[in-house]
Amino acid sequence: MAKNRLIAILPGDGIGPEVTEQAVRVIECINAKHDTGFEIKTEPVGGTAYDIHGTPLPDSTLELAKSADAILLGAVGGPKWEAIERQHRPERALLGLRSELQLFSNLRPAILFPELASASTLKREVVSGLDIMIVRELTGGIYFGGPRGIEGEPGDRKGFNTLVYTESEVQRIAHSAFQVAMQRGKRLCSVDKANVLEVSELWREVVTAVGNSYPEVELSHMYVDNACMQLVRAPKQFDVIVTGNMFGDILSDAASMLTGSIGMLPSASLDSNGKGMYEPVHGSAPDIAGQGIANPLATILSVAMMFRSTFHEAALAGIIESAVQSALAAGLRTADIVSDGETAVSTQEMGDAVIDRIG
Repeated sequence: MAKNRLIAILPGDGIGPEVTEQAVRVIECINAKHDTGFEIKTEPVGGTAYDIHGTPLPDSTLELAKSADAILLGAVGGPKWEAIERQHRPERALLGLRSELQLFSNLRPAILFPELASASTLKREVVSGLDIMIVRELTGGIYFGGPRGIEGEPGDRKGFNTLVYTESEVQRIAHSAFQVAMQRGKRLCSVDKANVLEVSELWREVVTAVGNSYPEVELSHMYVDNACMQLVRAPKQFDVIVTGNMFGDILSDAASMLTGSIGMLPSASLDSNGKGMYEPVHGSAPDIAGQGIANPLATILSVAMMFRSTFHEAALAGIIESAVQSALAAGLRTADIVSDGETAVSTQEMGDAVIDRIG
C-alpha cells in the first residue's frame, strides 16, 4: 500500500459541506479501488468555525492545514456573518490560510466540457473547445497591502487601500506562470494596467525580464480592461493568463461563466514546493445551501487537480476527470447546468454518478 498522504478537509460554510462530502466520497472510492493510502482529517473553517471557536481560522484548523500534504476547502462566508467585525469574518480565514501557507500561485482553469457548450451564454462557436488557465498572484497586491482602513468623521470619511508588489513577488508568480505555459500551448498573456499604475509598470518590466528565461514561450501584454473585453469577444485567443491578485479575482470569475456555470470550475493555490489548497471557485452560495441541489463537480475536479499537482498522480486525476465527463455525457445535470426539457439531479445523485464511473 502507498504511504499515507494526509488531506485536510475544510468544509466551511453554505454549500461547502455538501460539495466536499461528495469529493470525500470520491477520494474514499479511489482509496478503495486503487489502494492509494490517502488519509483524511476534517476541521471547521470560516463562519462555521467562528460559531464554534469565536474565530474563522482556529489554531487547530491552521495546524492541520500546515501538517497536511494538501488541503481541500469547500467555501466560506454568508449573510449570517456579515455584521461581525471584519477581522472575524469568514473570508479572513481564506486570507489567513493563503498568507500562513504562502500559497502565492492560484491556478484557475476555464475549460468547457463539450457536453455543456449549450449551457454557456456565449455562442457555441465562440466557446467550443475553450481551455484557458488563469494564474493569479494570491498573497500580495491590494488585498494585503498597507496602509489600509477607513478614517475621518461621519460625512467626511475616506477609505483607502494600498496596491503594492515587490520585484521578488512578481518574479515568483511570473516563473510559476511561465512553467504552466511550458506544459500547455507555450503562450502567456500578462495582464496589468501599466498605462495608469506604477505598480503595473514594474509588473510588466519584471515579467518581461523573467520571460528571457523561457524563450519557447510567446509572451504578450494586455491592459486589464481590454482583457475583460477580449474574454467575452474571443476567449480562445488565450492560453495562459498571469495577473495580480485583484485583476485575477475579477478575470477568473468572468472566465468561469464562459464555461456555462461557475459550479464546474476547480482551482489550486500552490506554494513554491507544490503543496496546495484546492477549492471550487463558486463560493458558499448561501441561497441554495441545505437544499441538496448544489453542483459538486467543481469540488470533485479540485480533487483531480490535487492528485495531479501535489501528489503527481496524473493517472488518478484522469480517472476522475473521465468519470465527470462520462456522467455529463450520460445527460446528468445539476440545477445550474440543466437545460430546458432536462431533469436536474441532486448533489448526491451527481456524486453517485461520478463514483459509479470511477471503477
